Amino acid sequence: MLEVNPETVCFIINKAQEFQTQEQGVFQDEPTDTDVEWSSQSAPEYQNDMSYQELKSTIEDLEPDQQVNLVALMWLGRGDFSVDEWGAAIEQAKDNWNDRTADYLIATPLIADYLQEGLNQLGYSCE
Repeated sequence: MLEVNPETVCFIINKAQEFQTQEQGVFQDEPTDTDVEWSSQSAPEYQNDMSYQELKSTIEDLEPDQQVNLVALMWLGRGDFSVDEWGAAIEQAKDNWNDRTADYLIATPLIADYLQEGLNQLGYSCE
């Protein structure tokens, strides 16, 4: 069902928590879709932040289908889809995938919580 290694998701959760608990790692507005040009507006101020760099490079190093799974997992944890709608979440994420998917995920204020909840709903844990 999940096409991204749960351990990788847990690493992303930890890096997202590390980045977003920093004072400057908090965003005012959650992106509405993966086509948001967040990276050109906000990302430059984080380019020297090691947590940001590790988080972004980890997501960008995933294959596109794994990034799609990560977005669908975030949507599942956020409550946009139920476990029964996993296939629909994957299809919608696939339709919205682009080369700014990492920026979309990083700009989501509660990404770590959403990914953790999504993992839990699919029967995985970071413990």
